[in-house]
Amino acid sequence: MSLRYRIVPTGPLAPAIPASVPVRQWPLRLPGWIIGGVIDRPASMRAGAASGHLASSSALPPTKPAMTADAFSRLMKAHRSIRAFQNKGVDPALVDRVLVEALHGSSSSGNLNMVSVIKTVDVERKKRLCELHFDQPMVLQAPLVLTFCADSHRTRQWLARRGARLGFGDFISWHVAGYDAVILAQTTALALESHGLGICYMGTTLHSMGAIAEFLECPDHCLPVTSMVVGWPAEAPPQRDRLPGTAWIHDERYRRPTPADIDAHYAERERRGRERYLSLSAEMAALWAEHGITSLAQFYTSKIKYDPDRFAQDSAQLEALLRERGFRG
Repeated sequence: MSLRYRIVPTGPLAPAIPASVPVRQWPLRLPGWIIGGVIDRPASMRAGAASGHLASSSALPPTKPAMTADAFSRLMKAHRSIRAFQNKGVDPALVDRVLVEALHGSSSSGNLNMVSVIKTVDVERKKRLCELHFDQPMVLQAPLVLTFCADSHRTRQWLARRGARLGFGDFISWHVAGYDAVILAQTTALALESHGLGICYMGTTLHSMGAIAEFLECPDHCLPVTSMVVGWPAEAPPQRDRLPGTAWIHDERYRRPTPADIDAHYAERERRGRERYLSLSAEMAALWAEHGITSLAQFYTSKIKYDPDRFAQDSAQLEALLRERGFRG
């Protein structure tokens, strides 16, 4: 059934929906995809902030100042990965509201909503997650860890209950659900930052995917894709450099970089990146010397960073895990 709803945004940078804008037929998002602690299989729909439903257009709040393009630009430019947090909790109602709004504000392939988000706040459970995320201290220090999952399990349960052909248990569906989870994660990140919270993604999710899935009790056809720590920042790190637009924005067709292009595009990255890592600690500088590392590029594929041998091993394990969990047919 299609209902008539307007989006009710919140937060200091939220855009207003003028009363003159016609109400459109908004596609509804599924409830019951925000989970505290472990994956559950709810028999009934969740209510309240995590219900996944939008406020009715008959109860719109007073008009707020519209978020300008400049304000959104400032929000994006203000992004920093935060790894140190204040000893202060995050309101669960705020988190749920942000997540629900983020799902409504994110594209969803076929509006299937094949995502789940697992919230972890329990200190003892965070200790185990910390181990699975290679003992990164921020997992323990942050008051909240969000694990974003590619989840076609719930969709397949719905299909079965309605006598439909089972689907979404294949490699394409893994990509669909996984990409939707990442899209949702980034929308959530921006929304949390708009409230003054800090976040940091954890790429270690990919390397510990099977163990994290087991710990969070994810069923078949449900796997963690990415995770982020969330909390009130206790640091203000400088902005990290990014490649210039000329390196990755292409007109009409891909333009292969020349050796001169590579040198020009990576010059500032090499200088600033090298300075950053060597300034982290005397131990890091000693490791560079021990491994004969003389450039940022060498560091990135060294044994102490993104080791290609480890990546090949973990890639094989990931492929086997996708097959085991039903995402390879």
